[in-house]
This record gives sequence, structure tokens and C-alpha cells, in this order.
Amino acid sequence: MEASKLGHFKQLLLAELPSHARHVSEEQAAALDAASDDAKESADLAMRDVTEEIALKLGDRESQMVADTDQALLRIEEGSYGLCARCGRPIDERRLEAMPTARYDAECQAAIEEAKGMKARPTL
Repeated sequence: MEASKLGHFKQLLLAELPSHARHVSEEQAAALDAASDDAKESADLAMRDVTEEIALKLGDRESQMVADTDQALLRIEEGSYGLCARCGRPIDERRLEAMPTARYDAECQAAIEEAKGMKARPTL
């Protein structure tokens, strides 16, 4: 991949990183707030548990996005960014524009998802 295109994707990744990191902190704080509520009714307790679980899952998702972004930045430094980690073919640039952290081309991503029992269709 050309240096100018790598620079473009690096800027996309760096622009997303602070947002994801901030969301991790916000979701963790929300989970802690939900856990510290003074719920007394069983319905209140159940709702608090659901709210806490959702906040934790959102925080996990954002943490994974931070890790994926860090890995993509590392691939840029190593010179393997934009190449499918499974087959080694170039990842379509439109796919990278939509999902700069993509590690697989659409075909390999579909095969991976199919093997995991997920709906077989290319995704980001």
C-alpha cells in the first residue's frame, strides 16, 4: 500500500482511538453507578442488574475496539496493514474505509463467520 494511503488510514485510526477510550471509561462508570444504586424492590434489583450488564458489555466492546485499533496501528508500523491475515491478499480499500481495523478481506471474514456458525455474509 502506498505511503499516502497508509498515512490516511493511520489518521482514521488515531482519530477513533480517543473516542473509544473515553467510552470505555464512561461505560465502566455507568456499571459502577448501577451497582451502587439503593434498589430495594425485586424489580428494581433486576433492572439494576440488566443495566449493569449492558454497561459492562458496552465497555467490553469499546475495550475491544481500542485493542483492535492498537493492533491496526501496529500492522501499519510492521508493513502488513491492508493485507488479509488469513490469505495474505490485499483488503479492499472500501472495506478499510468502512472498518479501518479490518484484519481479513470480505471472503475470509465470511468463511470465519460461517465456521463459527454465524450468518454467512461478508461483514466489516
